[in-house]
Amino acid sequence: MWDAAFPYIAALFPTVAVTVLFYFLIKNILEGDRSERIAHAQWEREHADEEKKGNPPQKSNE
Repeated sequence: MWDAAFPYIAALFPTVAVTVLFYFLIKNILEGDRSERIAHAQWEREHADEEKKGNPPQKSNE
């Protein structure tokens, strides 16, 4: 039984492994992009609030 199934498992393993790696890679990229967009929107809100108060936003060292 095992001797008959092993070639099929060995043939499918690389495809499944690459698919799993690709899934986690794309998932992490999208999560990072989402959190960066949230942080950027928060930064813009804070600077817009400062401008409304009449205080110019301070320049960062970036």
